[in-house]
Amino acid sequence: MKNFKLAGLLWVLAVLLASAGCTASETKAENPSSDKGTLMLMTWNVQNLFDGLDNGFEYDEFLNSAGWSVEKYKGKVNAISGAIGSIKPLPDIIMFQEIESLVTLQDIASAVSGSYEYSHFAKNPGSALGVGIISRFPLDGSKTHSITIDGETTPRPVLETRIQAEKEFVVFVCHWKSKLGGDDNTESVRRASARVILRRVRELWKEEPELGIIVAGDLNENHNEFYRRNVKTVCALLPDDPYCAELAKGAQKDFIVIGKNKPPEPVNFPPETIVLFSAWARDVEKGSYYYKNAWETIDHFLVSEQFFNNTGWSFEKVTPADFSPFVNEYGVPVSYNIRTGAGLSDHLPLLLTLKMKM
Repeated sequence: MKNFKLAGLLWVLAVLLASAGCTASETKAENPSSDKGTLMLMTWNVQNLFDGLDNGFEYDEFLNSAGWSVEKYKGKVNAISGAIGSIKPLPDIIMFQEIESLVTLQDIASAVSGSYEYSHFAKNPGSALGVGIISRFPLDGSKTHSITIDGETTPRPVLETRIQAEKEFVVFVCHWKSKLGGDDNTESVRRASARVILRRVRELWKEEPELGIIVAGDLNENHNEFYRRNVKTVCALLPDDPYCAELAKGAQKDFIVIGKNKPPEPVNFPPETIVLFSAWARDVEKGSYYYKNAWETIDHFLVSEQFFNNTGWSFEKVTPADFSPFVNEYGVPVSYNIRTGAGLSDHLPLLLTLKMKM
């Protein structure tokens, strides 16, 4: 019985260390030089990247008994890293969703050969998959926000970290609750994730009002979700629309208002409302995810007003990686086929370009 308890304690310790997920190199202070004042960020849901070793939490089709293996895992890592390596210039900071562990994250970083010395990973204990970030720039103050609402814990936490790149900024790496179980039935869980981000942004801005904020990842919610849901539901993402403001009664507790103005600022909501810019609302067509013969905009870069004041890092553009090898001849994502090992992911990466302005 004592051995069993000791083993259990060691397992919990291992989970906590994995969730902390910092590499030893994270303590280095020296920053790399950005290429001619340009910084590129990337977010990508890589579709169920399991490492090939059974630990009891994998989906059934990714168990060794179902045919999944270390060899298949390495093949997918090589495909993912090769696709990332085809992006020019190579992204400086990459955020991932649907990866199994810190080791998985670092395997990708090593395979890309892009000098990604810094990494962080987070997932809930006992969960199958988590979120992570690799970076050429040091990461500081990383935090994992696990979220529980009405007794239900979100499948993945929100990962917060500070990018030490000339002028610092904070990113929130997210993979919000899917709509499995019904759009309306799962909305409260996505709104709980939004509430945590809003709370942290207010805390950060109280001390550092000039600190830039970027929310990135698969939010499982379209930028125009409110209109798709017949303008009757307060969603975790709301456009700055008079109908939304009326429905939400102006109080921003658990939804992020997304705007198309540069800089983003409240138009129909109260002045204290936090509004983040979405390129989907203004600059980018199509989407990043193709479902039932239609494009969806569920992957996001949501950018705060500090990136539009022409000082420090400034917003340049957001573009989906809608080119080979990420799309097929029909221009839709090349989903990974577990049987053949072909393909990459059912999501396209998004690329955010920032420019340094003084």
